[in-house]
Amino acid sequence: MQERKTIHESWGSRWIFILAATGSAVGLGNIWKFPYITGENGGGAFVLVYLVCILAVGIPIMMAEVMIGRRGQQSPINAMRDVAEESGHSGRWSLVGWMGVLAGFMIFSFYSVVAGWVLYYLASMGAGDLVAIGSDTAVQRFEGLLADFDTLLIWHTVFVVMVMLVIMGGVRKGLENAVKFMMPALFVLLFVLLIYSMQSGSFMRGWSFMFDFNIEKLTMQSVLIALGHSFFTLSLGMGAIMAYGSYMPKHTSIGGSVLMIGGLDTLVALVAGLAIFPIVFANQLDPGAGPGLMFITLPVAFGQMPGGQIFGFLFFMLVGLAAWTSAISLVEPATAWLTERFGWHRIPSSLVLGVIIWLLGVAALSSFNVLADFKIFGFTIFDFLDFTTANIMLPLGGLFIAVFAGWFMKQVHSREELAISNAIWFKAWYITLRYVAPVAVAVIFILNLYEKLQ
Repeated sequence: MQERKTIHESWGSRWIFILAATGSAVGLGNIWKFPYITGENGGGAFVLVYLVCILAVGIPIMMAEVMIGRRGQQSPINAMRDVAEESGHSGRWSLVGWMGVLAGFMIFSFYSVVAGWVLYYLASMGAGDLVAIGSDTAVQRFEGLLADFDTLLIWHTVFVVMVMLVIMGGVRKGLENAVKFMMPALFVLLFVLLIYSMQSGSFMRGWSFMFDFNIEKLTMQSVLIALGHSFFTLSLGMGAIMAYGSYMPKHTSIGGSVLMIGGLDTLVALVAGLAIFPIVFANQLDPGAGPGLMFITLPVAFGQMPGGQIFGFLFFMLVGLAAWTSAISLVEPATAWLTERFGWHRIPSSLVLGVIIWLLGVAALSSFNVLADFKIFGFTIFDFLDFTTANIMLPLGGLFIAVFAGWFMKQVHSREELAISNAIWFKAWYITLRYVAPVAVAVIFILNLYEKLQ
């Protein structure tokens, strides 16, 4: 293969790529969603099924995304076009890249609103405003925040600025330096909170909730939940991983790196559960509060525990870091495309994208107050962005990537990029990508739509 020239920098090492992609994968869902669905669907039995789903769906598609990104050496839009044409197919495959970039862009716009809530609670916890807070007061505080347009606007703006400042720095000075600081900090905070949780007096109850092998709780619905989460948790279908793959050094093992990312993502989610649920149980609170777990249940728990203000502050710092690392990856594909298409420096590219995202985010946060009655097909703006991306664009993106890499990209090119010396392992990946992953993602797509539109 003729070596492609790229205008982008490369990651400094394989480990930087692994940390960056793990940062993309580890988000708010790891903190509140995965631990809870694990406990509710059979604990250890669910974890086992989830790991099988990760290996059968998440890992093969992630390897395909990274492979296409590194092969194309460009943004997802141009990488899909060039790799398709190299294999003798239409450049219209770039539409898959377009959909992924647009999905990431849309997700960022409402993700930044939720991240703004996290920053608000981080500041409130640091100021001591949540000490000895009761359940009723916690509910009123959160509802009051959602109704306060000005406060939401401030924290949404702060988060957008935080992300775009990193993006402006480029791959080495921006993304890489940020990852070197943020990911170790995230792991340290997680470890500190785990130690704190062990002192809560209910650690074994939290352990049992998450890891007891309750096969009787494992239903077909549980398997479908595991299947869906195995896809969504790795940030697939939105171009982020493909963009990060385009910065991956040549001769770096794609398969080994992706397995490490999947393992770290799962580890963070499980440890987060062990850090959170013992605290919830120690205060006789509801572990199934969903997103409210972060903004209502846990503030009450931390407010009533010795040292709760300090560790509550550390918890929201952890969640904020997880949101920050994920959000950076959401907007990077669009930034890369602008620099390729128009030859712009990253600073003006980031400013243009930042303004557009900020405006879309303002519309999303207005869904909770001034535009609460404005609906698109029955959805508020916030819910419409969430529904469209999570239930349509991401599953379709993942499905098309699996189909393209498995059926249209020349096998010889896949072999060159993956460089899997063991022919059996390559065959296992190829068959899984061709037959298992597309069917699984199609099931996710159909069932999610059916459930949401009921």
